[in-house]
Parts: sequence; C-alpha cells; structure tokens
Amino acid sequence: MKALVYTQYGPPDVLHLEEVAKPTPADDEALVKVYAASVNMADVHTVKADPFISRLAEGLLKPRHTIPGADIAGRIEAVGKSVSQFRPGDEVYGDLSGCGFGGFADYVAVPEKALALKPARLTFEQAAAAPMAAVTALQGLRDLGKIQPGHKVLIHGASGGVGTFAVQIAKSFGAEVTAVCSAGKMDMARSLGADHVIDYTKQDFTRNGQRYDLILAANGFHPIRAYRRVLTSQGIYVCAGGTNAQVFQALLLGPLLSAFGSKKSLSLLSRPNQKDLATVAELLETGKVVPVIDRCYPLREAVEAFRYVDEGHARGKVIVSIAPREQ
Repeated sequence: MKALVYTQYGPPDVLHLEEVAKPTPADDEALVKVYAASVNMADVHTVKADPFISRLAEGLLKPRHTIPGADIAGRIEAVGKSVSQFRPGDEVYGDLSGCGFGGFADYVAVPEKALALKPARLTFEQAAAAPMAAVTALQGLRDLGKIQPGHKVLIHGASGGVGTFAVQIAKSFGAEVTAVCSAGKMDMARSLGADHVIDYTKQDFTRNGQRYDLILAANGFHPIRAYRRVLTSQGIYVCAGGTNAQVFQALLLGPLLSAFGSKKSLSLLSRPNQKDLATVAELLETGKVVPVIDRCYPLREAVEAFRYVDEGHARGKVIVSIAPREQ
C-alpha cells in the first residue's frame, strides 16, 4: 500500500510517498481503508519536531511513528476478534494522535476506542476535517472554559481549523461570540454565526474596553497578561494554540496567575476520546456544526498540503483524499 513516510525531522520536504506493508489489525483493532485525512498544524509540528521538547514523546533523534496523520475517515475492512462496536463495512472517523498516527496511508489499523461512526450526511473529506479540531474546540469551551448560555466568548484565530469549529460550537451552547481574524476572512466568520468580528490587523481587542467571560485562543500572539486584562472578574482564558511563547506562558505562568484572584488562565492539551467524537458527530449530523474546508489535495500532493498548512493561512481545514475514486 502507499503511505506518506518520514524518517527524520524537518520541513515538509522530509515527507515522501512509499510502498509499505499493509497492517494487520490486533485483537482490539479495526483495519480501516482510509478515504480522507486532514492536515492539522499539530501534524506539521510533529514532523518538524517543533517545539524541540516534542521529541521526548515522538523520539529524540528520529520519529518513532514514521507515517503521520491523526484525522481519518474511511470504511472498516476487517476487525480483530475483541472488537465489539464495529464491523466490516461501517463508515467511521477518528483521531489517531493517541495511538501512533498513520492516517496518511491506504490502510491503518486502529484501536476501536479511537473511532466513532461517521455522520451519514457528511462526505469522507468533511468527516476527516473534524476529529482533532472539533474535539479540541469542544474540550476547550465546555471542559476548561465552562461555557454557559449568554456568555460573551471571544475566539482568537477564528478562521483556522480549531477556530471555525469553536465559533460554531460556542453558538450551539447559546453564547454571544466574537471572532478575531484577518479582514479577508471576516465574512466567513460571520457565515459561521459569529455575532461580532474583529480584524486583528486594524483593532487590538485587548485594548478596546470590552470584557469577555471566556477567551479561547486557537491562534494568536498576545502575552497572557493582555488576555487576562479583557476577562470579566470570573473570566477564563484557554490557550489552545498560538506562538511558542504564548503556549509556554500559558503552561508556566497560567497556574501561577490563576492562583491569585478569580480569573483563570488555562492551557488546553486536547485528548481524543470516543465519547467526544460521538458528541461532535451529533453536532455535525444535525447541521449545528459544518466543517470548513479550504483545499483538498490528492495523496500524491500531500507534501504540498503540509507546506500550505505550515504557511499558517488556511481557512478551516486542509484535506488529503486517499482513495477518492472508490467512494
């Protein structure tokens, strides 16, 4: 089978297509024929080993998992003898970041706990856009952000993969949503349901006098104190991405600052789980949340897809079609 492989860390150019052995599922695994996979910024960071500390998990000198790819959508071809939730022919989607990656390939063997049934109304490409980004947005808003109806919520980086889902999920909770993005993406943010849209190139939301019950920073560049300045007295700032400096401030300073006063500064480490995949599937099936896809590449152009995501200007998600003609 064909797979996108890398054996050393570096820019997207270290990736190449290669013929590899088709996996055999273990007792608790399903063999999935992959129809589509999405490129997350997390995938790019993993391939580049950026930040360097990520090597502690993925391999100090070279990657332990040589086929990248967390988000997949496909059809089950075979199951191990212990698998009880799925059977051959089921259409599924899932996040493989907790079980060795491997999504950019014709087939992947996946623990059943990493999968959920694909929303029937979605194409494989649409379904592949959702697992990591939508679950990250859900966990950031619901679990860390304690979002409630009527909350004033600001999404920084509202036009990216996590941000586009966050705007819609926040609206599904009944929040008043402010989206922060560039001028060219403001109409898209409004179409997703944002009540207010701020062009960050023209207006600094940390100095406009507004206050927010919850800020989810899916991308951004402000220091942690700037975010805290525009929180309400009980407000919560959740860092789900951004510059390395922003992420490390949330990790290191967040707990210290949260210990004094009622404002909270939290760092989100999203964890894939089947229950949240099912929750996202329900939102997608009912149309409350719609995946935003910027571009779709064939597998032979997957390296270019990584380059495009690495540039940081994608609107929503970037998809790689693995077997489009067989759908």
